[in-house]
Amino acid sequence: MTQLFFSEYEDDPTLAPRPLAIVGAGGLGREIAVLVAQLNEAGAAWDLRGFYDDRPPATPTVGGLPYLGTLADLNATASPLAVAVAVGSSASRAAVVARLTSPNLSFPALVHPQVALRPAQRVALGEGCLIQRGCILTCDITLGRFVLLNLGCTLGHDSVLEDFCSLMPHANVGGGAHLGAGAYLGTNATVIQQVRVGAGTTVGAGAVAVRDLPPHCTAVGVPAKPIAEQ
Repeated sequence: MTQLFFSEYEDDPTLAPRPLAIVGAGGLGREIAVLVAQLNEAGAAWDLRGFYDDRPPATPTVGGLPYLGTLADLNATASPLAVAVAVGSSASRAAVVARLTSPNLSFPALVHPQVALRPAQRVALGEGCLIQRGCILTCDITLGRFVLLNLGCTLGHDSVLEDFCSLMPHANVGGGAHLGAGAYLGTNATVIQQVRVGAGTTVGAGAVAVRDLPPHCTAVGVPAKPIAEQ
């Protein structure tokens, strides 16, 4: 899991606009387009070209931006292009990233400009992380590759989120908690301090994980308990 400290991702205002495209032409994709606009308003220099998706939208534009083609078309791009993978499901996002093989593609971390991340916080981000408005990260936190933090999430000290974790709006992770690769927290879900959530596990909306959860299960309720798959 390769991380860079957030300060290494900060935009240089002297650079020319950098082309960027979004994978995922659904609701999350449109939200990430808004995030890019907010970053540009704060001084970034992204040139947002449009959307790629294997499932073409019903109209030729999405949120005023063009539909550009499929993942195969994206892999065929002949020049450097930054990409934001706006796919909400952890497993689906990992599957999409595995298919993006062109050496011309890069995956910057995009963090809302009002999210406080300073060198003294010692927050490390992997490539492709997306962090939306209202998130609060304290200190000594590690995020793996392609982690998604939706609106208003909180992460406590020494928490670790491995690759492809997904937190839906207002999910909360306590100090020292550890989320395995691909873990998914539903809206308003909470993982209290020091609890470990196994890889690929879903913590349902509003659930509270007070004890460790095994991998590849769905846990609901307060306290959160694994449920039998139907």
